[in-house]
Amino acid sequence: QRPVDVAARAPERGRVEATVSNTRAGTVKACRRALLAPQTSGKVERLPVREGDRVEPGQILFEIWNDDLQGHLRLARRELEAARASAEEACLAADLAQREAARNESLFAGGVVGESALDRSRAERDRSRAGCTAARAVVKEAAQRIGVAASTLERTVIKAPFPGIVAEINAEVGEVVTPSPPGIPTPPAIDLIDDSCLYVKAPMDEIDAPKIQPGLPVRITLEALPTTVFAGRVKRVAPYITAVEKQARTVEVDIDFVRPDEARGLLVGYSTDVEIILASREDTLRVPTAALREGTRVLVEEHGVLAERTLRTGVSNWEYTEVLEGLAAGERIVTSLEREGVNAGAHVVAENGR
Repeated sequence: QRPVDVAARAPERGRVEATVSNTRAGTVKACRRALLAPQTSGKVERLPVREGDRVEPGQILFEIWNDDLQGHLRLARRELEAARASAEEACLAADLAQREAARNESLFAGGVVGESALDRSRAERDRSRAGCTAARAVVKEAAQRIGVAASTLERTVIKAPFPGIVAEINAEVGEVVTPSPPGIPTPPAIDLIDDSCLYVKAPMDEIDAPKIQPGLPVRITLEALPTTVFAGRVKRVAPYITAVEKQARTVEVDIDFVRPDEARGLLVGYSTDVEIILASREDTLRVPTAALREGTRVLVEEHGVLAERTLRTGVSNWEYTEVLEGLAAGERIVTSLEREGVNAGAHVVAENGR
């Protein structure tokens, strides 16, 4: 039988990792992103920001015409002032009636005034007390009306809930805007992004879900920056499976950047690929994964003849497989399994004398 030419190589020592990758493209996301819309209908009166502007918390982004509501608020404040003045007057009168009743009680005890005068002073005291209590209640009611008017006015103003950048504006001064009807989403008036904190959300195959745990290291690459690899770490694994495609169900995984400063400047929405490292072995005996036949069998070249051997393997990926038992460092395994005649018992000649 004519010997078969084969490619063979000895196992080497190195690093082997067990990894899983995303099934569809992941996405760079902001830790905080707010889609802001008015809570009431009206004409846009002020729009002091533009797309790309950086804003601070509490800064006004959007305001609907609200002169009538401001008038209601001013009126409520004036009513509160008037109620306080009336309450002060009523309570002063009650204090006076209290002192007058006390004097009449002393005079009645000395026989100076009659019982009818005493009864009148006591009745005036009680009436004045009730008037003071009622006036104070009116003050509280007026204060509550100010709160209601201020709350109604606040609904016409959109303020930045956190520092960030205005990503998108879907309104113009003079336009009439309305809140989204129930169950019918409409574009937000303001899209605000906090780009100081970024993370990656990636869909992973449901088969890999039990293997992924928070804290595992991750390698992150972006199509926009193919030569840069960012270090990441699994932060969260979604507690449910997403069925975007019925036959390719996935679990969403959130990944933080290990060094956030390196990620600063990335655009929210960048597509990403992630490689989650499930296990890693350093300086271990390894063979090319492509050299494995069904199961964990390999063909070993022994004095020009191929012999099949079963290995005990450890961590593996598409490139390398860790060898725990069944192969010595100096032995050579066949890597050209696709060639005709490469079977156990075949006489072979290793290419290039390897």
